[in-house]
Amino acid sequence: MNRYWSAVVHGLTPYVPGEQPKLANLVKLNTNENPYGPSPRVLDAVRAEAADTLRLYPDPGSNRLRAGIAALHGVAADQVFVGNGSDEVLAHAFLALLKHERPILFPDITYSFYPVYCGLYEIAFRTVPLTEAFEICVDDYLTPNGGVIFPNPNAPTGRLLELAEIERLLAGNPDSVVVIDEAYIDFGGESAVSLVARYPQLLVTRTLSKSHALAGLRVGYAIGQAHLIEALNRVKDSFNSYPLDRFAQAGALASIEDRDYFESICAKVVATRTRLVAEMEALGFEVLPSSANFILARHPVHDGAELAAALRERSIVVRHFKNPARIAPFLRITVGTDAQCDALLAALKALC
Repeated sequence: MNRYWSAVVHGLTPYVPGEQPKLANLVKLNTNENPYGPSPRVLDAVRAEAADTLRLYPDPGSNRLRAGIAALHGVAADQVFVGNGSDEVLAHAFLALLKHERPILFPDITYSFYPVYCGLYEIAFRTVPLTEAFEICVDDYLTPNGGVIFPNPNAPTGRLLELAEIERLLAGNPDSVVVIDEAYIDFGGESAVSLVARYPQLLVTRTLSKSHALAGLRVGYAIGQAHLIEALNRVKDSFNSYPLDRFAQAGALASIEDRDYFESICAKVVATRTRLVAEMEALGFEVLPSSANFILARHPVHDGAELAAALRERSIVVRHFKNPARIAPFLRITVGTDAQCDALLAALKALC
């Protein structure tokens, strides 16, 4: 019955999210979720919203949450945009800020939702190859373009682009929007938010799904100068004026305000990542330098797809990408708890 589809839908290749398998005794290391639960303050805040007020619409501007985010980053509230996960924030940015005559630029190995947004909104794009070491080379982006976007740290490589290089990229692209997708920045590296005041074309997007352990609440945000935020709001209010419900707004604010808990779980993930990398290298794996809550690793002998299948037989699920071909030998592995990583390492020792 797809004769009823629009031409746009016929041409779409949708994003494929990480699998949510239902296996017994599962060690789930495939979707970069935080292995630790959210702050107890979040649970209290969410429970408090289960009240008669649910009959009323939530605040369409998420004003208390935006004020909390602004205070956290030292910016004004009108420099903050919030949405239903950073994916929605990114979607609005593509339509509001990246749809121009010239093609936008992003890496050939990066977040695979970017070309999907381009297909959905009919945005021309050109992919820029990473270096042989899977790094972003800023010089490759200093050409006329309709905008630039990439994650920092990049996904699925985990490699970080230093802040000085991002500033060089901004200086070389004064006439097009640069979107830095900081979904994983809290696990290593310095945020580009500090550059927003000096660069009117910079938009930084972030999520509470990873470092705040709130993937199930769906909260993302963007920071930029007020004129960029106004463009996002114009799209949002033409699409859905109430993207964040009462639970999401209250829980997100509670999480942002509990800095001690946030810092503690980030530190745990980073410590486990360091140990995991060392032990996998001892097994002969090549592991790319990671500043995220995941690693990208390959074995010199064993095929990535075969390893992923063998691990799955042991109820350990990691992410394998068939495309692009350059990363087909690799596995992307979420940093779990110490116990989860021990189970992974034991399985890899048996297989390799």
